[in-house]
Amino acid sequence: MRQYLLLIACVATLAGCNKSPQVHEKNASAEQVANAVATSGVANDLFLSAGEWRVTGTMEEMNIPGLPPQAQAEMKKVMGQHGAMTYDYCLTPEQAKRPSGKFFSGKAEKNCRYDHFTMGGGKIDAAMRCEGEAPGTMTMAINGTYSTDSYATHVAMNMQGPGAQNMTMKMRSEAHRVGECTAEDRARAEQDSGTKG
Repeated sequence: MRQYLLLIACVATLAGCNKSPQVHEKNASAEQVANAVATSGVANDLFLSAGEWRVTGTMEEMNIPGLPPQAQAEMKKVMGQHGAMTYDYCLTPEQAKRPSGKFFSGKAEKNCRYDHFTMGGGKIDAAMRCEGEAPGTMTMAINGTYSTDSYATHVAMNMQGPGAQNMTMKMRSEAHRVGECTAEDRARAEQDSGTKG
């Protein structure tokens, strides 16, 4: 779950402002979206706040076909108790100025493409499709609002596995910039993105 929350966080925080720059991409890779954001003027010092971000993600719904009713009930009970997850991550100045494709997709693999990606005017709307290494496909619809130092998103995921079994999830996340990155977090973020400050 954390991987998908980080993906949502990365995509949403790249927006940063509700002024004129806009991005509209269709059938695009994460790298193509990253390049479009960089050239649009959205990701520059005036629109994006580098620093430490705190993300709270909540699982709203999960449905796994074929799971016995007792197990479904137990899962919903656990989700109710532990459905919220909070973590911090560092957005470096280098990432803010020119985010990479990995920064958008949350991973280095090139098995995901955006059916569409629209960002601007304080809103984001995107749909991504990922082909898994094992048989299966994941689709993700993301929409939300953002400002320089905060954002809120809603994500609906559909994971189709072998035998046309579909698992669906709905999550929401909220995030706020909480200050400057610690030296340790910045070093980790730079290592993950292949940049040096």
